[in-house]
Parts: sequence; C-alpha cells; structure tokens
Amino acid sequence: MNADNKILVIGGGMSGLTAALEAAEAGSQVIITEAGPYLGGRVAQLHRYFPKLCPPTCGLEINFRRIKENPNISFYTMAEVTQVSGSAGNFDVTIKVQPRYVNDRCVACHACAEACTQWRVNDFNYGLDKTKAAYLPYDMAFPQQYVIDKSACSGDCGQKCLEACAYDAIELHMTPQTLNFNVGAVIMASGWELYDATKMDNLGFGVVANVITNMQMERLAASNGPTGGQILRPSDQQVPKKVAFVQCAGSRDENHLPYCSYICCMASLKQATYVREKAPEAEVYIFYIDIRTPGRYEQFYWKVRDDENVHLIRGKVAKITQEPGTDNVVVVAENTATGDKQSMVFDMVVLAAGMVPSTKASPFPLPLSYTPDGFVIQDLLPPGVYAVGTLKGPLDVTKSVQDGTGAALKSLIALGRRS
Repeated sequence: MNADNKILVIGGGMSGLTAALEAAEAGSQVIITEAGPYLGGRVAQLHRYFPKLCPPTCGLEINFRRIKENPNISFYTMAEVTQVSGSAGNFDVTIKVQPRYVNDRCVACHACAEACTQWRVNDFNYGLDKTKAAYLPYDMAFPQQYVIDKSACSGDCGQKCLEACAYDAIELHMTPQTLNFNVGAVIMASGWELYDATKMDNLGFGVVANVITNMQMERLAASNGPTGGQILRPSDQQVPKKVAFVQCAGSRDENHLPYCSYICCMASLKQATYVREKAPEAEVYIFYIDIRTPGRYEQFYWKVRDDENVHLIRGKVAKITQEPGTDNVVVVAENTATGDKQSMVFDMVVLAAGMVPSTKASPFPLPLSYTPDGFVIQDLLPPGVYAVGTLKGPLDVTKSVQDGTGAALKSLIALGRRS
C-alpha cells in the first residue's frame, strides 16, 4: 500500500489504541509507536475507571485481541518518533526503537527474573515497590514480553539472565534501531504525565512518609499492585483508618498548573469508595475548593457525599507535615465555610495531583502551536496531523476514547480525499 493509506499513531494508550483500531478495521494500514514497553497507557495502571467502575483489563484485553487479529496493524514499543517531514498524504517519519534486550521468542516464563540479581524501582507502581532488572511491566502486559533494564544491571547480572533462558530470548547486545516510514496522516496520542508532587513543598510529598499521589492510590487498590489490592500505608503496611484527600494539588494554582485537571474530583470520589469498601470502618475526609462532577457523574457524587463516613470540607490545604514521634500526617487547612483554621491528624493523605500533557516535557518533532501549559492547539495543526485526548486538554477515559474515534474518522476522510 502507498502512503495515502497509512496512518501513524503516536501513543499506545486508550485514545491511541482506539484511533488505531478504528482506522485499521476500516481498511487502513496503521503503525503504532509507544514510548513505554507495553500498550495500554495510564489506563493499565488504574484499579477501576469510569463510567462503569470496571477494571481496565476488561477493555484492554478486548483491544489487545483486536490488535492481534488485525494484519493492518503493526506496533513498536520503546519507540520514539524523532523526525517528521513532508505534508498531508506524504509524511516521512523517523522512529528510534530502544533495545529491549529480549526478543520475540520470549514466553514470559519468568526464568530471567528469577536468575536476575539486581533490582529497579517499579515505575508501573509509581515507586511503591521494586522489580528485578529483568521484569514484565505488569501481569497482563501487551506484548507479554520481558524487558531488561540495563541501567539497573551490574556485574554478571545480564549473563545470569542469558543462561537461565531456555528459549534463546535474551539478546544482551541489542542496539537501538532507526526505522523510516512514509505515511499519509499522523495521529498524536501520547497522553499525559502526573504533575511532579515534590514541587509542592508545602504538601509533604517525598518528605512525609504516608503522603501519596492519586495514581499511587490506584496502584495500592489494584489486585495486581504492590499490596495485592490491600490499601496499606507505605510506612508500616498498616490499614489506614482515617484518610484525607487533598484536591487541586497543584491544579488551579498560578505557581503550578493554572488549569483544572478535570479528572481529579471524580478520581478522589472514586478512591473514597475504595477505602470504604476495603475498610468499612474507615473515615474519609476530602478537602476541596469546589467539587466538579461533569454530566451524569453528579449522581456518583451524591452517593459518596451521602456516606456518613465521608466528610467533605470546603477548604484549601495550607500545610502537610508528619506528626512528631509517629508516622501519622498532620493537615492544616482553612475551612472556607466557617472561616476556621483546622489542624487534623490522619493515617494517610492522598494528593489529587494534576494532569500535564506529555508534550510539555517532549515537544512533538513538528512546528506545532502549543498553549503556555503545553497543550496542542488543535485549530492550528497542519493538515493531516490530528491531536487526540489529553494532548489538547484534560479529559477522562471515556471522552479520550470518543476523541480517538473522531481522529480515526478525520484521518480516513483526509486520506480518502487524496487517494
């Protein structure tokens, strides 16, 4: 097929997968690139997601099967698009693929990890635990293929993995590859990053042991997370009986993220139900500026609000510190409803950290226009280039998937006009 029928999708999260599958099932050839070692993006790290509050494995498993069965789709993980030139209908694209040090003969037997002697911080679990330097990103990772983190290896660590593998799947001398493609359209779906909570020095993240982010809470609640689905505070692995959620942690703040990150209120309300389900006697406090629950999600808010063990406090948190002599957390906040300054002690605090577009740290290799916050300005995109989901502004999973479908349709229409 010529370039007029090829689409490049940058990013293998839910919006990128949706765009790729819709376009491929309509007859186009699709190339997916993903910077990480697996497809699925942030959704794979969630315990549950809206609107059905089902585990992400449901939707991801279906999409992975669709990819396997569709010959129109090829994908590259650990891949970065380094150059794009040309115009609609005729883009020349350069992709750099980093070595995985494990080839397609891998059957995920775990022998390499058992033999491996070195450890690395587990980024899938947001640093809450560690994996071996030879690791499977998560239990349902697609591709179901191990990775060797060479930066964590030392001594004869890699050699031990090589000797343990019965399938000749370990290739310690892999080198980066450069691939070139000619495509007719480009869909950017590289997603978002969690705002660096250490930048909010008044909120104690990284200093106070039992202050975590909202994404870390997702991993604690997930059955494939570091605690097997038990919500345990990091310092002593005890079940927290009193948990605070701090809204707008970095968002709507001119010193950090001036915009609303859209998902945070719903994420904290959802995570309040995690705490209440797993520890029915636990109390939850949510400190908020205002609760934003778009559309039909208002009813979910009412359900959480009416739980007698959930307390909503309208107030901005000023300071979070560790209680002297304990692992407990002290939260100082102003209750704007009463005007009182409150100091309360909690077992654990969850920061609703905001959403930052991936382009903020890694601008796309085309002369695109961005807002000061790094979001792509859709109306100023070149013909044949389409931005999806959270690259344009904060969105939830449902709207990102819908946007992926829209981008696929726009790409197909544009290619049809040129064929």
